[in-house]
Amino acid sequence: MTTEDVGARTVVHVSGEIDVASADRLRERIAVLLADGRTDLVVDLTAVTFMDSTGLGLLVGTLKRVRIAGGRLELVVDSERLLKVFRITGLTQVFTIHGSLDSALAS
Repeated sequence: MTTEDVGARTVVHVSGEIDVASADRLRERIAVLLADGRTDLVVDLTAVTFMDSTGLGLLVGTLKRVRIAGGRLELVVDSERLLKVFRITGLTQVFTIHGSLDSALAS
């Protein structure tokens, strides 16, 4: 996982698996960003190979915290397999999901 600031926005690039074994590291990194006032987040999931319910729960919890802080959270998902998980769970109605990082940063 890496982060980069693009203007007022912070992009969180995530790779590999987001599951019960790895979610705490991502949760902690996002908590630090929010504590530093970085509340306009784009989470880039294009390099994620697997996400379980723990990962989905982490993203929903992050969305709530970002909204409480007056910010926004958008996702980048280019994998049909991963996008299907968001569709099945109804989370495409909850999150703003972009097909590319460029699209997310242009919004």
